[in-house]
Amino acid sequence: MGEIVKGAFISEPELIDQLLSRSKGALEYLYDRYSSSLYGIIYKIVSHEAVAEEVLQDTFIKVWDKVGDYDKAKGRLFTWMLNIARNLAIDKLRSKEFSQMGKTDHGFMHVSIEDNSKGNKVVDGIGMDNVLAQLQHDQRILIEMMYFQGYSQSEISDKLDIPLGTVKTRVRAGMLKLREILK
Repeated sequence: MGEIVKGAFISEPELIDQLLSRSKGALEYLYDRYSSSLYGIIYKIVSHEAVAEEVLQDTFIKVWDKVGDYDKAKGRLFTWMLNIARNLAIDKLRSKEFSQMGKTDHGFMHVSIEDNSKGNKVVDGIGMDNVLAQLQHDQRILIEMMYFQGYSQSEISDKLDIPLGTVKTRVRAGMLKLREILK
């Protein structure tokens, strides 16, 4: 198996094989191909450039270290990486260090899909805003809170003062609609 040539296309199975054989060229290819989209999602969650860059770096380190755990039967490589990035961003958002930053850097704790920040422009590059805009407003708000702000369903229920069952029903309906849209 040869080294990856800059600018060449490589199939996902071949890319995974190269990553498993610890090819630094494969990691560079992965970074070049996906870093902008991942950064956009991370930024949407943390709303702070330096923190988003740190989480992006942590994401690629974890991908490199855990590529052997990737299971293609559970989804595409990008989806797996997106879950890693999202989870790391939410972990950072909930961390003591981040909450201390929030006390000194007022105003960046809230994440909104309507916000026209730099991160949203990157995310919109993968069509996220257009897809979410097709949801009912209440579904969109709940999905934004769960997936971009890291709230659990019970936290959303408490924060918005609506029954937990209603939150679950609306999130499920929204996710089914997203699945339908993305087919």
